[in-house]
Amino acid sequence: MKFYDFSYILIEAWALFYLVFSFKSQLPWATCNNTWNTDKCIGLQIVESPSTNLTANHTMLKNTTSAAVEFWERRMLGMSGGIEELGSVRWELALCLLVAWIFCYFSIWKGVRSSGKVAYFTATFPYVIILILLIRGLTLPGAWDGIYYYLYPDLNRLADLQVWIEAGSQIFFSYSLTAGTLIVLSSYNNYNNNCVKDCFFLCLLNSGTSFVAGFVVFSVLGFMAQKQGVTVDTVVQSGPGLAFIAYPQATALMPLPQFWSVCFFLMLVLLTIDSHFVVVEGFVTAVSDLFPKWLRAPVNHEIFVLVVCGSSFLIHLLLVTEGGIYFFQLSDFYGSTRVCQNFIAICECAAVAWVFGADRVLNIIVDMTGQRPAIFFKVCWKYIIPLLSLISFILYLVDYKRLTINDYIYPDWAFAVGCTMTLSSVLMVPLWAVGLMCLTPGTFRQRLCVLCRPAEDPAWPRRRTREDGQTVELTSLN
Repeated sequence: MKFYDFSYILIEAWALFYLVFSFKSQLPWATCNNTWNTDKCIGLQIVESPSTNLTANHTMLKNTTSAAVEFWERRMLGMSGGIEELGSVRWELALCLLVAWIFCYFSIWKGVRSSGKVAYFTATFPYVIILILLIRGLTLPGAWDGIYYYLYPDLNRLADLQVWIEAGSQIFFSYSLTAGTLIVLSSYNNYNNNCVKDCFFLCLLNSGTSFVAGFVVFSVLGFMAQKQGVTVDTVVQSGPGLAFIAYPQATALMPLPQFWSVCFFLMLVLLTIDSHFVVVEGFVTAVSDLFPKWLRAPVNHEIFVLVVCGSSFLIHLLLVTEGGIYFFQLSDFYGSTRVCQNFIAICECAAVAWVFGADRVLNIIVDMTGQRPAIFFKVCWKYIIPLLSLISFILYLVDYKRLTINDYIYPDWAFAVGCTMTLSSVLMVPLWAVGLMCLTPGTFRQRLCVLCRPAEDPAWPRRRTREDGQTVELTSLN
């Protein structure tokens, strides 16, 4: 699953592509006077003159293609007819992908020494841009229509289990749960770091940022809906369409459109840089921990990071071909699907709360922080999270629908490739367990007892001894 997360660097390449075009005197996704536009293209100068008939406006938009959609599909992606038509490499997009991987390499090539410094800027400066976009969005005409749509959802949808499943999946993705990133990065903390406080502020900051960002997005969508003479739900899109079609189209309707477009895509570039190099750093650290003698040496580490980034760039050239968007959606839908997230969550809870022991985890947290977490966490680890993950896992399988893009249906062989991607993540845990069972000596019961017994950290007794002010003298017997 970690390997499939690498493909999200493509979003950074898209954002860089849009950022470059944002400096043009006329935004190319605002007009239909371009070589890639078709006869069905409708520019913003037409959309911006709505009639009072909402039904007529909605019908007109359905029978045409906006300039923003044509820039996305025909100029940047050059979308082919399907995954079978790979086409040629979009070299401008490939150059953006190369720049993205160069950013990633120099962010992590020195380990946390370099990535920590980069994160100070990439994790904080986007908040400045969000604040600027928020102030501008709230002052636009029609903004409060979008905010009302954001804050007062259709309550009938709360009875739809699919809504809750999607919300849970978003939490997994937003907090990088079950991907190993949090575990790897937290391994750099001091032993007595207050992990409880860190978790609290991480949740508060993450959810708070998402909540505020909703005002930024929906205020602009309300403005866009008023300009087009349609309702807000007509312009709301999910997935890449929100960031690369709806929002660019909205910024083109504002005064000084280039400035607002640059602000938005600069923010998006910084956010994707921050998110992506953390994923790669997690992978590099995990592999380095397996071979510390070879990969932790200063020169060897930089070479290893270069090999990872270079090979990943070559593999991801597939994603910047004319059929690359189909491969990206395939990887996104199957490689990091809820099946993987929920299954890994169940396995982690079983290993930590039942095999290692929830009480033992609580005792370690007390030893680290001096505070004992509430019993609620123990109940969550042992019962609530595994139960909810299992329910979500079953509902996903029951309500499973094959992947489609617009009206395009993926062929059977692509479906088989997607299922292989899912199984490659899901089966890793049981296969590793079976391998250890086969390699461990003894009877089946003995092997199971040995493997389910937690290994004590040799440094722990020595650390407790030092804290108690005691000394231990080791002597050798001749």
